[in-house]
This record gives sequence, structure tokens and C-alpha cells, in this order.
Amino acid sequence: MTDPEQARQQLVDGLRGERVDDETVLAAMGSVPRHRFVPKRVCEDAYADRPLPIGSGQTISAPHMVAIMADLLDLRDGDRVLEIGTGCGYHAAVTAELVGSDTVYTVEYHDELAERARETLAATGYGGVSVRAGDGKQGWAEHAPFDRAYLACAASELPRTVVEQVRPGGLIVAPVGNDSQRLVRARRTADGSLDRETHGRVRFVPLQ
Repeated sequence: MTDPEQARQQLVDGLRGERVDDETVLAAMGSVPRHRFVPKRVCEDAYADRPLPIGSGQTISAPHMVAIMADLLDLRDGDRVLEIGTGCGYHAAVTAELVGSDTVYTVEYHDELAERARETLAATGYGGVSVRAGDGKQGWAEHAPFDRAYLACAASELPRTVVEQVRPGGLIVAPVGNDSQRLVRARRTADGSLDRETHGRVRFVPLQ
């Protein structure tokens, strides 16, 4: 493939200004070797700004969507973050660049993908990320409350259990909807309700 570092920098340059302005997010995108996370059969396309198949009927999100979600979450060093839908682990790695590996917790429905993600994260320097296989709709109560949570798959509605595991004032970002999906950012208020805003149409694989 083209030199990975050069291809990654070209990707970041394409994201800058057009889609994402936060230089911290862009630096994180420029640090994670996406080609290490995708299957070999699609490695040549690792730095194309589009989703790619990763097995088990799942995809790795397009880089611009990972960057947009990170920007919307307003991630800070030390934030405790819950991810639903580990996939290949790439999105978790970008999150780890922003908050630190030891405070990222990610849940993947498919055992095989969870194990592969765990191995890839460890091999690429993000071994502190905690990965488990299970039902993402149940979150990860043992490590709650979380400062931030996001879904890398679409839900018909924000999962109530996940919402309840986010602290008051915390943020949740997720694609919401079935046939027609919108990217939603919600802040949990002190009384447990959500202040929501939408950020355009998106297309994600469904939450399982």
C-alpha cells in the first residue's frame, strides 16, 4: 500500500476545515494506524474516507464520522468513556488518544470481533482499553458513571441503561433511527432527562 504515514496525513488534511476544526481531534486521527485495524483484504483502502467491512456483517466507520463524533463528545484527558460497538477497535483507539487508554471501556456484541479488537489494541499501544463481549444495550455498569458515552451503531432510541450510566452533565453521541438515522448529541441533566440536538443524517449498521 501507499506509505501509511503519508496516506494518514493526507486523510487528516482532507478532514481539516471541511469537516473538523478541532486540532486535538485531528492529531488523534493522525496518530492511530487505521491500516492495522482493518482486514488485510481491504488494507489498501484503509485511509479512504469511507466505511469498510470488517467481518460478522459489521463495518469500520468512515474516518470523518469518527472525527465528528469525537469532536461532538468534547473529550478531555482522563474522561471515563463508554463505547457501544467496538468493531475492530479503531474508534476506541482514537478515543484513547484523547482521554487515555485506561479510561476507555468498550462493548462488542460479537465474541470474535471483541477478541480481535482486544489483540489489535494491545499490539498498537492501546492495551489499556477495556474490551468485553456482550449486550451493548446494557452498557458496563461496573465502571459507571461515565463522563461520555457513544454508540458506533444505530439504535432506534438511546438505550435507557446506557443513559443511566452517564453522570449528570455527561454527553452521549449516537446515530438514532431505523431506516432514517440522525446523529444525536444529548447531555444528561441533573434530573436524569436529556437535552438533545441533532447533527445531520447518517448511516450506521444497527445495534444488536
